[in-house]
Amino acid sequence: MSDYKMNLPQGDEDRIIVPDENGDEHLFEILFTFDVDSTGSSYMVLVPEGSGDDEEGEVEVTAFRYEEPEGEDLSLFPIETDEEWDMVEELLNTFSEEEEESH
Repeated sequence: MSDYKMNLPQGDEDRIIVPDENGDEHLFEILFTFDVDSTGSSYMVLVPEGSGDDEEGEVEVTAFRYEEPEGEDLSLFPIETDEEWDMVEELLNTFSEEEEESH
């Protein structure tokens, strides 16, 4: 895990609006972001706003690779490789375990 650095959102930076393929905007809550040192890539793990209120405990998680060049807008890119999804899943499991321990 030393190759990954997990970052939790700070203050009011825990929400993001993401347009879908039809141009409709959806509000998401940022669970965490993480950087992969070996590739220099950054990833963002999101859940739909308000989904944490679900009694069932099942939440649809969305993840993107992102770039935020200095002075430019944030750009999101779909995750396309199994290796990237494995990293996201591993960090999500770690995040979930830490959340359970804190409650």
